[in-house]
Amino acid sequence: MASQSALLGSSVHDAAQRTADILAVLLPRAGSRLAPGSADERAALIDVLRAYGEPEPIELSAADLARLHEAALELREVFAAGDVAAAAARINGLLAGRAHPPRLTTHDETFGWHLHVDGGDDAPWAEWFLTSSCLALAVLLAERQAPPGGICESPSCGRPFVNVGRGSPRRYCSPACGTRERVAAHRGARRGGAGPGAAVKG
Repeated sequence: MASQSALLGSSVHDAAQRTADILAVLLPRAGSRLAPGSADERAALIDVLRAYGEPEPIELSAADLARLHEAALELREVFAAGDVAAAAARINGLLAGRAHPPRLTTHDETFGWHLHVDGGDDAPWAEWFLTSSCLALAVLLAERQAPPGGICESPSCGRPFVNVGRGSPRRYCSPACGTRERVAAHRGARRGGAGPGAAVKG
């Protein structure tokens, strides 16, 4: 049987990953083809929420989408923070005046007991998204003493990602993006006349 701490860590990581996946839908970036406010964007967002266990029906109005976009832009600043102190300051800033007293809920026994800092089980989508995301990112930051996420440095991607390892900071959201950029850098160095022994940073 898994320990309570392992279960907590898993749920926190899942919540943080859900944030990154929602941001990947809502944020304008090179790798996205979804028009803001479009039916395709709404459908993609509903798919993400459904994948993370949101019960049906999942209804998002145009106003909900607009406010979720605003929350996404604010949360992006946490992922874009250059160091742990900056990430902590941005999380604290988002929670200030937004978060409500912590409460435990099962959503009428739909889920197991878990922690919320929004105003209630019927809180607007954007309020839930912002506060639940900050809560998960804050726990990851405190556990790792490092930024909880990042933005892929590949110019053709720009996808937010979650940091969970304890090694050196990641630059890319996936090995595929890292490999693509290293190959591009190597080819660029060769075109620029670099010798065969020239080092290319990863």
